[in-house]
Amino acid sequence: MGPLMIYSCNFVWYLLLVLCVVPRIHVVQANGWLNAHATFYGANQSPTSLGGACGYDDTFHAGFGVNTAAVSTMLFRDGEVCGACYHVICDYKIDPKWCLRSRSVTITVTNFCPPNNHGGWCDPPNHHFDMSMPSFFGIARQGSEGIVPVLYRRVACKRRGGVRFTLKGQSNFNMVMITNVGGSGDVKGVWMKGWRSGGWLAMHRNWGANWQSSGDVRNQRLSFKISLVDGKTLVFLNVVPSNWRFGQTFSSHTQFF
Repeated sequence: MGPLMIYSCNFVWYLLLVLCVVPRIHVVQANGWLNAHATFYGANQSPTSLGGACGYDDTFHAGFGVNTAAVSTMLFRDGEVCGACYHVICDYKIDPKWCLRSRSVTITVTNFCPPNNHGGWCDPPNHHFDMSMPSFFGIARQGSEGIVPVLYRRVACKRRGGVRFTLKGQSNFNMVMITNVGGSGDVKGVWMKGWRSGGWLAMHRNWGANWQSSGDVRNQRLSFKISLVDGKTLVFLNVVPSNWRFGQTFSSHTQFF
């Protein structure tokens, strides 16, 4: 009996240790929803200024409105998810005190919630949404300034008007911020072509929604080709006139659905 008692105590201590270090893992629901948690940020900021790590100067100007969120590392994917849309509901079954029943919001990813590597909600492998205040209180009660459980799933982005191109950079350094993207919303690849430059020139993600390339394309009409993560590709011919200047934004008449 003595050795058996020693083994049982060790096993109990092992279980306690495992329970202490196991991270919060998201679970896939039978109906396709995923479990996560949500907070809000930017209480003292204009909700249109929460473009952060995606590089959006103004979320209204980018076509996203105020229903935006920063997401954790597992969702952010080094900025590839910028512009993507999620349908989020507060999980009333788990937290009826703070969750609003049958309320939901569709948010656009515009920022990154960085990990602190000390068990924080945005540390891997957690799925977390740090939402703008208007979107958060669309699904949770006022006074719930802590953490609420949520369910979420990817949805298609529905945008007004066409895809927008904001030209940044200088001389032969071209950086283009791409906004108001519909469909899956998350851009996988971008190509640019000046009307005197010949073929398509591949651009590379600089950060977030900003894409860069070299080559002097000033005083040329510009065309773009965009490929989304879901594989859909569109061409935007001569969307930028030859008299363009850095800092200007041009809206196309073409959109992903």
